[in-house]
Parts: sequence; structure tokens; C-alpha cells
Amino acid sequence: MQKIDDFFIPDNKVESISKETYRQAGPVIDTLKSIARMTYQSIYVIDYFKKNFLYVSNNPLFLCGFQPDEVREMGFSFYFNQVSKDEIDMLLEINRASFSFYNGTPIDERMKLFITYDFHIQDRDYKILINHKLTPILLADNGHIWLAACFVSLSSNQKEGNIEVHIDGRKEYWSYSLEDHQWKNKNEIKLKSREKEVLIYSAQGFTEEKIAEKMHIAKATVKFHKQIIFNQLNVKSISSAISIASHKKMI
Repeated sequence: MQKIDDFFIPDNKVESISKETYRQAGPVIDTLKSIARMTYQSIYVIDYFKKNFLYVSNNPLFLCGFQPDEVREMGFSFYFNQVSKDEIDMLLEINRASFSFYNGTPIDERMKLFITYDFHIQDRDYKILINHKLTPILLADNGHIWLAACFVSLSSNQKEGNIEVHIDGRKEYWSYSLEDHQWKNKNEIKLKSREKEVLIYSAQGFTEEKIAEKMHIAKATVKFHKQIIFNQLNVKSISSAISIASHKKMI
């Protein structure tokens, strides 16, 4: 039977955080509260010393009908109530694999790292596929993560998984295989300027005819650029392409 402590593994043990240090975290939490007021995403902060949530923003996407204080009180038991056992097992594997990756990362790069993955939460009568992007915001003296921020949004993918680690400034990223149980190095996808332009105009709601007019190209050329985008991003619709490109900061 899984326990909450399964999420808090020895690979990221935080020995001690003083009351004074917690007071120093106040401005960081206040900044996240300000961000939460301006974004559609849910935000919460994981405290790896107290093994709970230090902050949970007021956003129904993540809360599944609960109030922020209720979710903060539940901590990681929230997942055991709202996520299926199979996907809890997946989350625990992601947790172990990501901390193994993190501890193998040079200390000066650890604050530049974030992990992204998708899973379902049960919101009353239906399941929602959500995306988590998680990054350290404050480290303990031993270099382990003390506080981490998680940004929750609707997933742009079709199924759970899609586990990636990115390090800011790197041209590569790492994808985790749940079949092989290992990280695989990959190159970041790059779109050409014309492809980005087509995506941006599409995101603004322009039809293919209008995009062709604005770009001074034929409608067939717009279709050609869109097909390249679909192939690059492994999607079948322009809405999915826009969503993934936005998540990956490609446009």
C-alpha cells in the first residue's frame, strides 16, 4: 500500500530548516501569489522538509471541488484520493526518476531545471488530463530541493506520461521512457520563422486564406507549412500544435 512518504524519498532528504529560513521564504510565496492572480494555471508549492504543501492557489482546475486550504491540509494524500492507482504508480516512478536525474545534475544548474508530465485527476464525475511543470525554487544546504513550485494546466497531449526534463539554456532535453525506465537525450524541436508565423496567425484566429494574404504566399504554401508543423510536433490539428508550441515556448 502506497504511503505519502513514498513521495519523499531519501534521495532528496532535507535534514533541517530553521524558523528564520522559513521567514525568508515569505517573499517567494508572496511573489507566487501575485503570479497566481494573473495566470489561468494553478500553482502550488511543495515543502520537502515538512512533507506537505506550503501554498495552494485558488483555482478550480487543480482543486477538484475542494478549497485551497483543504488541499493544503491534505497534502499528497490529495493524489491518493483523486488519481487512479495505476497513475499513482506512474507518479511515484516519475518522482524517483526525476530525483535521480536531479542529483546527477551539477549544483549550479539545478535551479534551471524543470520537469513536465501528464496524468489524470478525477474531478467529480469525469477525469481531466492535466500537465504538471515542477521546478525547484529554494534549495537546502545540501543541494536537495526544499521548496518546489508546480504549475498545473490542461494537458495538450492525448494520454498520460509525456515525461520530460528541461534545463534552461540547453539545446537538448531528456525524455523518460516508462517502458525502458530510463532517460533518453533528445534535441529541442526548432521551427523555422515561416512556420512560427503561420502558428502565430493561426493562434490569432486567422483562416488559411487570411494567413496567405498576410504572408504574401499561396494558400497551398500555408497548408504546406502547417503539415511540416504537424509532423514536427507529432499532432493532427492546428489547435494541438498551438498548445504544444506555447507550452514549449516555441512561439
